[in-house]
Parts: sequence; structure tokens; C-alpha cells
Amino acid sequence: MNVIADSRTLLRRNLRHTMRNPVALFNGIVMPVFLMFLMVYVFGGAFSVGVGYADYATPGLMLTTICYGVGATAVAVNSDMTTGFINRLRVMDVSRAAVLNAYVIVTMLRSLVAIAFVTGVAFLMGFRPSASFAEWLGVIGIVVLTVLAIGWLTVAFGLAAKTPESAGFAAVPLMLLPFLSSAFVPADTMGPGARQLAEYQPFTPIIETLRGLLTGAPSAGPAITAIAWCAGLALIGYLWARASFKKRA
Repeated sequence: MNVIADSRTLLRRNLRHTMRNPVALFNGIVMPVFLMFLMVYVFGGAFSVGVGYADYATPGLMLTTICYGVGATAVAVNSDMTTGFINRLRVMDVSRAAVLNAYVIVTMLRSLVAIAFVTGVAFLMGFRPSASFAEWLGVIGIVVLTVLAIGWLTVAFGLAAKTPESAGFAAVPLMLLPFLSSAFVPADTMGPGARQLAEYQPFTPIIETLRGLLTGAPSAGPAITAIAWCAGLALIGYLWARASFKKRA
């Protein structure tokens, strides 16, 4: 029970810090909305994807929203470590699991709120999914699994970095990787090298699973691959974060 109580207390503290951080809110919400406007209204007419471009791009923008919001988590984790806040918690006999859990949970909450906002904007831009209620539940499940996996990886980045600046830089590849996936154009239209990278990286099967669910045509192959990637990345991030926390705290 101490873990739950400590996690709740630290979660409230992290939520307050998030609300006081305009950069985190800007990167997590404003940037994905701007990117949606850019892709749908500026570049969308140049792409032939077989469906309305808003329908095609929204799943990729959901994932991009998650990735744009994780830099704040990495910086917050590292700042708490380097300023001695986490070591003070150890003196107070606060659960170690609660410290890490609070960072992951606040990342999940922030990402889910941002995704809901971005999805609402997508509807205004012409997004018209044909998913059933069960398929929407599948979308939510995949999104939660993805945020959980990326959240643990980000916490691990923050703990492993030496400074807050390097922690923020460590999250940059996660922000760029969606652009090298099938988020905005089909992978088979890319040139050699880029196509293979898009096909075999973790974000493409996640995006294709979301796209299939939202269009009412889910496919088991991408879904299984997406779940496997999420589970594997979450496990790696969790074990890495625990090992770094134990080493540095």
C-alpha cells in the first residue's frame, strides 16, 4: 500500500510541475496540431494514399504526439536526480517503485490528453474513421501500450543522462523516428534504405495497426508485431530505468 500512496503523492507533484511548464504543453499539444495542419492542408494534396489524407495521417500524428511530449519527462527525471530531490526521497523512506511509477503515469496522462485534443482537431480537418466501438477500444489499448513503452524508455533516458540538457537531447530520436515510418506516406513509396528502415522499425506496425482499426479493416499481422514491440520496449525501458535508478540514487 505504501507504493500506491507514495505514487499518488508524487504523481500530484509531477502534474503540478507539468502545468507550470509551458514548454512541455507546447511540445505535447501545439506542435502536433501545427504538424497536422501542415501535413493535411499544405502537403496532403501532394500525396496519393488511396483515402482522405486526414484519415491516413491521423494515426501517425497520434504517435507523433506521444513522441513530442516525452522530452519533458526525460528532463524532469534528470533534473530531480541531479538536484538531489530523489536522494532526499530516499532519506524519507519513499518507495523507489513509486518514484519511477509517478514519472511514467504522468507521461501517460499528459500523452493521452494531448492525443484526445489532437484527435478532436483531426475531426475538424476532415478525419472520418469508420471504426466500430470494439475497434475504438483496440485503438485505445494500442495507444496506452505505446505510451507505456515510450514512457519507460524516456524515464530510462533521463536517469542515464548526465545533465538535463543531454536528457532532452536523448529523446530527440524518438521525435524523429515517426517521420521515417509510414506515418505520412506509405513505406513502399520510399527510396531504398528509407523503405527498409520504415518497414522494420517499431513505429510502423504500431501506426499500421491504428490505421487498420480506425478504418474498420484491422489486420492481425501488424497488431501482433505492434504488441510485441511495445512489450519489448517497455521491458527494456523498465529494466534499464531500475538499474540506472539503483546505480545513481
